[in-house]
Amino acid sequence: MHALSRRASFWVAAAVVAIALWTSAAPTVSYPLYASEWNLTPAVTTAVFAVYPLVLVVVLVVFGNLSDYIGRRRAILYGLAASLAGVLLFALAPNVGWIFAGRVLMGIGVGLSMSPATAAMVEFSARGQEKRASSITTASTAAGLALATLVGGVLIEYGPIPTQLNFWVLSVVVAGVAVFAWFLPRRSATDAAGRWRPPPLAVPHGLRGSFAIAAAAVSGAFALGALILSLGVDIAQALIGSDNALVNGAVISLNAVVIGASALVVRRWRSDVIVVAGGVATLLGVGLLLLASMEHSLLLFIAAGVVTGVGYSSLFSGGLGLINATAPSHHRAGTISSVYLVAYFLQGAIALFLGALATASGLQLALEIGVVIVAVLSLAAAALAVTVGRARVLVAA
Repeated sequence: MHALSRRASFWVAAAVVAIALWTSAAPTVSYPLYASEWNLTPAVTTAVFAVYPLVLVVVLVVFGNLSDYIGRRRAILYGLAASLAGVLLFALAPNVGWIFAGRVLMGIGVGLSMSPATAAMVEFSARGQEKRASSITTASTAAGLALATLVGGVLIEYGPIPTQLNFWVLSVVVAGVAVFAWFLPRRSATDAAGRWRPPPLAVPHGLRGSFAIAAAAVSGAFALGALILSLGVDIAQALIGSDNALVNGAVISLNAVVIGASALVVRRWRSDVIVVAGGVATLLGVGLLLLASMEHSLLLFIAAGVVTGVGYSSLFSGGLGLINATAPSHHRAGTISSVYLVAYFLQGAIALFLGALATASGLQLALEIGVVIVAVLSLAAAALAVTVGRARVLVAA
């Protein structure tokens, strides 16, 4: 079998990261349809969202370092197969039980594929360009989010079978990326020696400072994602007053476009500086989101989408850039998986909590509490970056 070139392999790995986020966010604009068709409360729709990161956490705990032993290609292919199965369940779903099962398979798929794809992007980067991988990874996640919400919004608002067509289109895209992933190099020079076993829940002593910053930063970004993706469309409909699926999807898509553009703008900055900038931008962005809900202003909602996009991008790319620079190559996927593990666990827990709160006490209170949670995490990441991040980055350089 003729393997792809190093450059082509880099971009296929980037496409896998994009597919992971497209798969994750694809149901976002469909939640109001499910709620209407099946009489679902916000607690149930956010549970549908949250089961994905919680399953993903289990996969990362057990299989987080799998690709360090069996190779990036095999792990990515296993993940894409599970993701495809999950998307097909959404496309065929006759009731909410199928949706939950689809989210479980999506969590398994992304858990198996995203960390090895992230690691592969570092390893397939041109020599001397490894730092660029974290910004392209962030841009890839942004592309996936943008496609999920924009394509989904168009198909739901103007296409036939609105609860299904979105997922049929996505299944074709996942299958297409899997074909290209089949031609990735079979083994990597960084594969770990020995037999695979589940990784211990520990971080090497020399990486603890970098890990703390990266975990806090990515967790802040993912907590923001939980707020936007699990409740964003409900906020747009109930608090802002916009009931057009395309408009609501476009606002979330704009957020994703800003995420990608910001990652490319700040990629030459030091990782600790990027994290600090992300913490500040996130705090400002969620403040605008809260103000938009109080003023019922679509314009402020759009502004919040732009500013939170900058915040998410900076927290995610800064945290990931720091861990990419300090983790040893033969344990890179396992270390990245540990960062994702913390972030996805918090994302799932936050989504479940906010959904239950929205059902019991109203969407406005859930938004207010969600804003506080995101603010605390983003400021914690910024504080860690200021106190210990500079020394870590200088050592890594």
